[in-house]
Amino acid sequence: MLGKRQTSTDPIPGLDTGDTAWVLASTALVFIMIPGLGYFYSGMVRSKNAVSLVLLCSLSMSIIAFQWVFWGYSLAFSKTATSSVIGNVRYFLLLHINDTTHPNAPTIPETLFAMFQGLFAALTGALTIGAAAERVRFMPTLVYFFIWTTLVYCPIAYWTWSANGFLSKLGVYDFAGGTPVEICSGFSALAYALVLGKRHGFGEESFEPHNYLNIQLGAALLWFGWFGFNSGSVVAANGRAGVAIFDTHIAGALAGLSWALVAYIRYGRKFSSFHFCSGAVSGMVAITPAAGFVAPWAALVFGAVAGVVCHFAVELKEKFGFDDALDVFAVHGVGGMVGMLLTGIFADKKIAILSGQVIGGGWINGRWKQLPIQMAAIAAGALWSLIISFLILYIMNLIPFLEMRVHHEAEATGLDLAEMGEAGYNYAPNPNQPPSTLLSYNFEPTPKDSDTNSNTRRSNSEPQQDPSPSLDGLQMNFNEKAPRPDTGPSEPPNQMDDEQKMSKAQPEINEKP
Repeated sequence: MLGKRQTSTDPIPGLDTGDTAWVLASTALVFIMIPGLGYFYSGMVRSKNAVSLVLLCSLSMSIIAFQWVFWGYSLAFSKTATSSVIGNVRYFLLLHINDTTHPNAPTIPETLFAMFQGLFAALTGALTIGAAAERVRFMPTLVYFFIWTTLVYCPIAYWTWSANGFLSKLGVYDFAGGTPVEICSGFSALAYALVLGKRHGFGEESFEPHNYLNIQLGAALLWFGWFGFNSGSVVAANGRAGVAIFDTHIAGALAGLSWALVAYIRYGRKFSSFHFCSGAVSGMVAITPAAGFVAPWAALVFGAVAGVVCHFAVELKEKFGFDDALDVFAVHGVGGMVGMLLTGIFADKKIAILSGQVIGGGWINGRWKQLPIQMAAIAAGALWSLIISFLILYIMNLIPFLEMRVHHEAEATGLDLAEMGEAGYNYAPNPNQPPSTLLSYNFEPTPKDSDTNSNTRRSNSEPQQDPSPSLDGLQMNFNEKAPRPDTGPSEPPNQMDDEQKMSKAQPEINEKP
């Protein structure tokens, strides 16, 4: 017989079931952004590296989930810390939060708030990998995720969102992560590119996207998840959450359009799905610090400006000679700075009050000092991310078993096979198959036309040939027959003539390891 259900008052005072339900849904939306980012990245690389980007994003989520429970949440959001720089370890292993709320989210359980913010950290770590695509070792990357989240992400999140953080006390407006997520990931990615160096062939050959459908699928998942990322940051189901989700959509749409139109004018008078998707992401990056502070009409400005500025920012890697493989710095670093600056101009106290937050507003409310405050946050986040990330990677690179870059042979083979032993596309033989049954493959790409600029990937809207191995570019020798043994002078001469004719009719390809 079942016991009688006991009734009691809610053990968490002030808990609101509607707010809790919305943040639960938002948490699921933020989760889908991580595999979405993996697909977005995988489409932009050569086919031999496609699977590696999806897995690296998933590994970021796993390692940072452990770090977040271990001490990351406490370092970033400890309620008892008094430092202006970093939290304490009071909530180590998420102790003491089972029946509490957090000051930043007073109407939902703190466990849910910790989960929601933990996915922000995981996504930020995954973003940085884009700069190191096609040449990074997996095992050291796992160590990097843990150290980087501890020394880079957690301090910046504490500065920005903790009541005692020095940027919070300064009065910065950063709604959902312009500095902790976007600027942090962009400048950390720049450090990654500087430490690893350029891919082999950078500046000499074109690194083209291999799958535009993956790019569009990834961008759609990011767009969908961003609704929870920004609107969920209200941590309440109210009118301000409605404004935030609308701002996110408008900024993404306008940025995708503005980037695509600029590319249309500059390159070949053709619309590119790749340019549109890159632009849409840049717009949602820019609106992230402002989504709960600006009116929908201002989001139009955010999108249009971000799409154009980030489009031209892609060319910085050519001018300064660093190989940010997937333009994380241009889209997230520069896009985050654009968003933070525009927030100082367009932040409106009428929007913030929708959830009960009282602010002075930006320039449109006559608060002229807000823009310099936003600039100070940009400088602090950018310098810390760049310098500390560079030091972490540089020191790791000096340790033999933690060196970050794969060897040249592995880079030429592709990370899918070299680091994972798996191929996303069935273009290569099974390495475990006996050599006697293998076909002879030539993995040299077909020579390209005159264009060898490594930035053609973004500057040319026409699809280019993928330099990775494909069935079209393979030459096979189907002569698997073992050499005939010497049969002596009694062998009829016309048999040798037949074999010679067959060998002349079929080109012979040298095997390459």
